[in-house]
Amino acid sequence: MSQYGKFGPLIGAIDEGTSSARFIIFKANSTDVVAVHQKELEQHFPQEGWVEQDPRAILEVVTTCIKEAVEQLVSLGGYPQDIIAVGVTNQRETTIVWDRTTGKPLYNAIVWLDMRTSSTIDKLLDLVPNKTRNMSYLKPLCGLPMSPYFSAVKLRWLTDNVDAVRQAMKNGTCLFGTVDTWVIWNLTGGVNGGKHVTDVTNASRTMLMNIENLNWDPLLLRFFEVPKSVLPEIKSSSEVYGHISDGPLKGVPIAGCLGDQQAALVGQMCLQKGQAKATYGTGCFVLYNTGDIRVNSTRGLLTTVAYQFGSKNPPCYALEGSVAVAGQALGWLRDNIGLIDTAKDSQGIAEKATENGSVVFVPAFSGLYAPYWRQDARGVICGITEDTNSNHIVKAALEAVCFQVKDILDAMNEDCGIPLQVLKVDGGMTSNEMVMQMQSDLIGINVVKAGFTESTALGAALVAYWGVDQTTQQAAITMTSGTTYIPNITEDERDMRYKQWKMAVERSLGWDQI
Repeated sequence: MSQYGKFGPLIGAIDEGTSSARFIIFKANSTDVVAVHQKELEQHFPQEGWVEQDPRAILEVVTTCIKEAVEQLVSLGGYPQDIIAVGVTNQRETTIVWDRTTGKPLYNAIVWLDMRTSSTIDKLLDLVPNKTRNMSYLKPLCGLPMSPYFSAVKLRWLTDNVDAVRQAMKNGTCLFGTVDTWVIWNLTGGVNGGKHVTDVTNASRTMLMNIENLNWDPLLLRFFEVPKSVLPEIKSSSEVYGHISDGPLKGVPIAGCLGDQQAALVGQMCLQKGQAKATYGTGCFVLYNTGDIRVNSTRGLLTTVAYQFGSKNPPCYALEGSVAVAGQALGWLRDNIGLIDTAKDSQGIAEKATENGSVVFVPAFSGLYAPYWRQDARGVICGITEDTNSNHIVKAALEAVCFQVKDILDAMNEDCGIPLQVLKVDGGMTSNEMVMQMQSDLIGINVVKAGFTESTALGAALVAYWGVDQTTQQAAITMTSGTTYIPNITEDERDMRYKQWKMAVERSLGWDQI
C-alpha cells in the first residue's frame, strides 16, 4: 500500500515573478496540478527608470501563496506531508541586500529592469584598461556584457549610494542575494540559521561568477569592489539547500532552484543541445541550449548557465537573448496611451488594422537589449500616414515583440552555425494567437505552444523532485500536445517587413545622448 494519499507524492513550486508570485502543487514528475494560489506583487517607481519592490512584501506574498495552496490541497482530500520537496524559481538579476543579524532589508529590491545604474556603468567603464570603454571587457570571465541589467552593477550602486549598505558591509553584517536567495534564507530560518545560498543559474546572472568553474571570481569581485562575505554559497540547480523551518510545510526540503527563464527551458523539456524556447512575459527571453559548450557570442548574446542537475554532474550552458519590452508594451498602450482596456483586447483590435498602414513600433522605453545593447535607444513609431489609426499602433506593438525575437534568433543561428528548426513558446502572450502566427511568419519556422502553460513552475518542480530522488533525474514526462503555428507568408514579404523593422531600429538609436 502506498505511503502517500490520493494524489501520490507531490512537489511544490514557488514561482516568484516580477508582477506576481504563485505556489503550485504538482503530482511528482508530471504536469498534473493539484492546487495553486497566486497573488499580485506591487512595483514602485520612485524616479523615471527606477523600479523597486519591497523585499518583505515579496516574502509575505510567497508565504501567503504557500499557505493558501496547502489549504486548497487539504480541502481536496490531500495531505501536506505528501509534499516531498519544494523548488524555487524567480525573477533574475533583481538585487536584495539585508542585515544578517536583524533580517531586515537595507534597501528596497532593485528590480531587473531598473535603469538607474547607467551612471554606474559609466564609472566602471573608466576602470577598463587603456580607457577603451569596452562593454565586453568582463565577458570572457562571466559571459555577460557590461549592462545596468545585472546584479553586480546594482550592488555597486547600492554600495555607492546607500549609507546603510556601506555600514553593514563595513560591519560584516550585509548579505546580498537575488530573490531566490532572499526567499530561501527566510524560509529556512532567517536570522536563526537560514541558508544563504543560490544556484548556478542565478549566480550566472550577477557578473560575479566565473562562467567556467562556477565559483565567485576574485577578479570580478575586485573589479566591482564586492566583499566575498556578502555572497551566498553557489549550489547546483538540483540538490537539497535546506529545510523549511516553519508554517504548513515545516521540515520539507527545498531541493531545486532555477532562474525563471532557465526554469522555463527545463519545463519545456529543452534538454538537448540545439533546442530553444521563448517566454513571453513582461519582457521576452529566448534561451538556446548549447549543451556542454560555452558559446562566446560575437553578436550581442549572453552566455549563461542553463542548469546543473546535481553537484556531481557537469553544467549545461545556453545562449540567451532578452527583449526588454514584450507584454510591457501592452501595459503602456493601456495605461499611458489608453488605446486598449486590457491586454486581451489587443488581438481583436490589431485584427482590424488594414493592410495600407505599414506602421513599425520600436518600444525601446529604456534602451534595447540583445543583440543591440544600446542604452541610448528610445521608443519610436515609424511609417505613420493619414490612414494610420489606433488599430495599426496596437498591431505594431505586437509585431515589435516578434521582430525582436527574430533579431535574437538570427544572432543565435549565426553564433551556433545550426539554424533552429522549431521554437517552443510559453508565457502570457502566447494566448494571443495573432502574435504566435506573426512570430512564425517573421522567423520562417514552426512555433510550438505547449499544451501545458505553467512551464516555469514545472521546471522548478522537476529539479526539486530530481534533487530528492536522483534516480528520477531527467526522467521523461508526458507533455500535453499544444498548438503549432506554421509560417504562411513568402520569404520576400518576410524580408521586406524585417528591412522596415531594421530601419525603425536605426531611428531609435542615440536619443538619450541628445
